[in-house]
Amino acid sequence: MAESLTRDETCVFCRIVAGEIPSAFIFEDERVIAFRDINPEAPAHALIIPRTHIRDIAAAEAHDGDLLLALVQAANAVARHEGVAESGYRLVWNVGPDAGQAVFHLHLHLLGGRPLQWPPG
Repeated sequence: MAESLTRDETCVFCRIVAGEIPSAFIFEDERVIAFRDINPEAPAHALIIPRTHIRDIAAAEAHDGDLLLALVQAANAVARHEGVAESGYRLVWNVGPDAGQAVFHLHLHLLGGRPLQWPPG
């Protein structure tokens, strides 16, 4: 099912999608974009976001299943592009302020390029 492209005029990620805030995409297709995090926590730290505005993973609905799969597939492509597909990488969705979500537009973090500790946080 194709989701309608919704937008929140106050959302920084919606503004990046619209081209109002310049960003160098490292992945792009009709549903998803990816770019490097401006405050990286690892040598490879990218954000993978849908072009449509969804607040967070908790707000995703059953009809968003194909979009969520597209985000994960894009993350796998970004991992190959960033050279961390073989050594390993972490995918993280933060949900809410206590989890560290600062931009309330669904986004998937890809972290890699160094050994990552467990447990995080």
